[in-house]
Amino acid sequence: MKDIVNNILSVSQDTFGAHALDIFQFQYQQNIVYKNWVDALRIDIKKVTEFAHIPFLPVSFFKTHKVVTGPIEPELVFESSGTTRTANSRHFVKEPKLYTESFTEGFRKFYGDPKDWCIIGLLPSFLERKGSSLIMMVEELIRISGHNKSGFYLYEFEKLASVLQDLEDRKQKTLLIGVTFALLDFADQFPIKLKYTTVMETGGMKGRRKEMVREEVHAILQQRLGVPTVHSEYGMTELLSQGYSFGEGIFNTVPWMKVLVRDEDDPLLITGKGRGLINVIDLANIYSCSFIATDDVGRIFEDGSFEVVGRRDNSDIRGCSLMVM
Repeated sequence: MKDIVNNILSVSQDTFGAHALDIFQFQYQQNIVYKNWVDALRIDIKKVTEFAHIPFLPVSFFKTHKVVTGPIEPELVFESSGTTRTANSRHFVKEPKLYTESFTEGFRKFYGDPKDWCIIGLLPSFLERKGSSLIMMVEELIRISGHNKSGFYLYEFEKLASVLQDLEDRKQKTLLIGVTFALLDFADQFPIKLKYTTVMETGGMKGRRKEMVREEVHAILQQRLGVPTVHSEYGMTELLSQGYSFGEGIFNTVPWMKVLVRDEDDPLLITGKGRGLINVIDLANIYSCSFIATDDVGRIFEDGSFEVVGRRDNSDIRGCSLMVM
């Protein structure tokens, strides 16, 4: 199993299925919560010969159970933001190094070397609490960036506008990654024309603004910040890997992560294209659960890219993704 851990980030399209099946067998044997779920579904694991046939654990189990594989002593516990009306998910992380390697290698695959960027985080709601996996990710990318203007901002919009203008004047490639409500507030108060800055929203109104469809949010940000497209990040507390969108809400994933959809009426009917509820395979989740049935409604296209179009009825509103698509 150590060999699988060491090779997760070198997984290719050709080897993904074999790695997923190996991890499924490992987690079925070593993860009590997952084993009980698979057994409750009366699935013969000997007949699971394709990764699309692997049973997926409902994401809600991270709210009610300690989802761990093996007798681990977690070095980190990530906790979702949630709302005052919902329980928070908890993700027990055995090896933070694997998470760091996953998000840094993922960033490199989509955006290149972080050292080429000035990275600015506008994530006030996440900075104001503990246990955010997003904060850890952006904090590490800021550190790797090494740029003297990289850093976090709370509500210092005037200072942020000044810094962005200075970076624009220097033609410095910049990433402004922010929670949706904070980006909208900033764009309202300090409209600016950004040519060398990529704006990336992570979702989330946190009850600060009315819910808006993605197209409306992106149109406002494009108009007031002068960017041709708005990028997005698809991630959650329960996953150690992310997907990214370069615009229009169409996401792609890293090679060690795959998105499928399940039928809304038959959750065991899973496919790699079309519309349904999103299932995620994240091989980096080797010490928790790599097979997650989310409450997101999505659509997968022929090339494997996907979009998130909403939330399942009666599911908890997630603090990091409150937009109704």
